[in-house]
Amino acid sequence: MTTHRTGTRDEWRAARLALLAAEKEHTRRGDALAQQRAALPWVRVQRPYRFETEHGAASLPDLFAGRSQLLVYHFMFGPDYRAGCPSCSAIADGIDGAAVHLAHHDVTLMAVSRAPLAKLLAYRTRMGWRFPWASSHDNAFNFDFNVSFTEAQQRTGDLEYNYARDGHAMDMAPPPEPVAQFAASCGTDAATYTRDRPGLSAFVLEDGVVYHTYSTYARGLDGIWSMYQWLDRAPLGRNEAGVWWHRHDEYSEAS
Repeated sequence: MTTHRTGTRDEWRAARLALLAAEKEHTRRGDALAQQRAALPWVRVQRPYRFETEHGAASLPDLFAGRSQLLVYHFMFGPDYRAGCPSCSAIADGIDGAAVHLAHHDVTLMAVSRAPLAKLLAYRTRMGWRFPWASSHDNAFNFDFNVSFTEAQQRTGDLEYNYARDGHAMDMAPPPEPVAQFAASCGTDAATYTRDRPGLSAFVLEDGVVYHTYSTYARGLDGIWSMYQWLDRAPLGRNEAGVWWHRHDEYSEAS
C-alpha cells in the first residue's frame, strides 16, 4: 500500500498544471536572477597569482586558456588531505561534460585547490576526470576568495564564509558527524578539513586585465551539483537522512 496520496489522471493533471505555473514563475525568477548576477560590478584583481598546472607555472590570465571568461570551482583539497572532498568530488563528476560545451562558448571551466599539483593530478586520474586543475599551493588565491582559512582564523573565529561571520556548520565544536566523516575520508581531522571550503568564482579578461565578477558558496552551489537536479525530479526527491553519497568509485556493486 503506497504511503503517498493517489488520485485519478484528471486530478494529477490539474495538480500538474498548478505546479507548471509555479515552475514557470521559478524559471522567470531564475532568469531575472541571472541578469542581476551579470549586472554585478566587476572588481579588478590586483594580485599577481602564480599557479602550478600540468603545463607548468601559470598566471591567472593564463588560466583563461585564450578565452575571455573563467569559471573556477574551488575544490576542497587542502595540502594535508590524502583525497579530495567527497561532496566536491560529486560536483566534479559533472564538470567534464559541461566544460566541453563551455570551451566553445568562450568560457574555461576548471578547478583550483591548495594541495600540491601532484596530489591533484593523481586524484584526477583515480576519478577518471579530464578537466584542468591548478594548484594554488604557494599563493593567497584561496584565502583572498574566502574558501581557505588559517589555523589562527579558526582559533579566533575571525573568518568569513558565504558572506557571513556568524558561524557555519563547518565551524561547530564538536564538528557535526558529516564533517568528521568527510574529514576521515580525506585522511585528516575535522579542523584541518574545514580550513578549506567549497565555492565557485567567475572572472573576465578584458584588455589584458582580470576582473572578479561573482562568487558563490555553500547552498549557492546546489545549481551545479547535478545529482541534486535529478533527485529533485525523482518521486521521493532528495529523501535524505544524513550523508548518503560517496566518491563514485566507492559505491558497492550492490548499490
